[in-house]
Amino acid sequence: MQDRSDEATRALAQLIAAERDARNRLEMLQQYRDEYRERFRQAAQNGLRQSEWRNYHEFLNRLDEAITQQVATVTRQATYTAAGQERWQHQRTRLQAFDALHERHRASEARRELRQEQKAQDEFAARRTDDDEKH
Repeated sequence: MQDRSDEATRALAQLIAAERDARNRLEMLQQYRDEYRERFRQAAQNGLRQSEWRNYHEFLNRLDEAITQQVATVTRQATYTAAGQERWQHQRTRLQAFDALHERHRASEARRELRQEQKAQDEFAARRTDDDEKH
């Protein structure tokens, strides 16, 4: 059970890292698009030929498409992470239940051993009393 819990923890850590990476790539693409738009704006103020205008516009469209795809990737990774968190929580709950059962069993065994020990001591004391009365 501990191995399953550890594996769920490792898997969740990988999912969280993958989601973080996807979010970082999205942020980087958005930042690059903003910077490129600013360059386009400055170039447009200085005057652009129609071919340059088209190149800027096409590249911005490609960046927007890449951002749209990355948003989908982030959404998918977030879904995977949420499912991983549920699996991790399920394994953790099962492990805690198993630990509780194990602890109850251990406590029951300890009580049983204590009763046996007390019974043995009582029998020993009773024999001693019988022996003392005989002599």
